[in-house]
Amino acid sequence: MADYSVLIMNKVAAQDVGAYNRSAVAGSAVDIENGFVFRLDSYSATAGQSEVWAATAPTASGSTLNDLWMACAPEVPLTVDGTLKYKGMNADPRRFYIPGGDVFDAFKPVAGDIITLTADAFNDATQEAYANATDGEYYLTWGASQTASSLSLKYLATTYISIGSGAIDNQRVTAYKFVVLAN
Repeated sequence: MADYSVLIMNKVAAQDVGAYNRSAVAGSAVDIENGFVFRLDSYSATAGQSEVWAATAPTASGSTLNDLWMACAPEVPLTVDGTLKYKGMNADPRRFYIPGGDVFDAFKPVAGDIITLTADAFNDATQEAYANATDGEYYLTWGASQTASSLSLKYLATTYISIGSGAIDNQRVTAYKFVVLAN
C-alpha cells in the first residue's frame, strides 16, 4: 500500500485568520494528499457545491505558481471498496488521501508560516535547500534556490513524526520542517 504525505501545520496564520481557510474539490480523476498545492480561482461547477472552490494544478503560464493553497484535511483514512467508502478503519495518517471529487479543507500558506511535511509531499527524493511549486504538479519540488514568483518554502531541519504502529518498533517517519518565504 502506498504512503501518502503527512502535513503538520506547526504555526500558520490560517489557524487564526478565517479568510486563509477554504473548502475545495479537485476533479474526479485527481486524488489529493495533504501538503499538495493548487490554485483556487473559481467556485466548483458541481450542483450543491456553491461555496466550494475548484482546485486546479499550478501552471507557469500567467505567473500562477504563486497565490497557491495547500490541502490540510483531518487525517481520517478512507478505505474504498468499489463505490463504497469507509472512514476510520486505519489510524495511520500515511494511508489518508482525498479521492477525486470529494470536498476537502485547504489553507493559504503565507510568508512566515512554519509547516512540516513527510517526503511523500515531494515529486523527487533529492533533499535540497528549498521546496517550490512546479508547473502542472500538485507535489512540491526540491530546489537549490527559491523560485521567483512562486510558492517557495525554505528548508529548516530534518525531523520526524511519530506514528504509532501498535508494536514495539521504530515509529518515527522522516519529515522536513519549512518556513514559507513567498506565495
